[in-house]
Amino acid sequence: QVQLVESGGGLVQAGGSLRLSCAASGRTFSSSFMGWFRQAPGKEREFVAGSGGSTYYADSVKGRFTLSRDNAKRTIFLEMNSLRPEDTAVYYCAARKDSWASADYRAYASWGQGTQVTVSS
Repeated sequence: QVQLVESGGGLVQAGGSLRLSCAASGRTFSSSFMGWFRQAPGKEREFVAGSGGSTYYADSVKGRFTLSRDNAKRTIFLEMNSLRPEDTAVYYCAARKDSWASADYRAYASWGQGTQVTVSS
């Protein structure tokens, strides 16, 4: 099992930027596919971005968000630019047990506690 702790959420105006971090501890990190998800009130948890050998993005964030990972520090980051009110949600990082890419939240074994991102108009 991997333990995940997110940080970096907050309140920002539309057009602003935030950087989320997710620190991992536990079993091997470098071989795990890592993902960022978000969940807004009354909505399903949705895939935002994921990283294994390649990096994947949801269409809604492509060109605005950038996922990076530092395997030596066992940390992944989500740089969010040009934020919009519709980006408001609780953001979670998650880890799969293997390196296969997936946008389905049910495929992830470990989850962080979440960090709130609020974008005001």
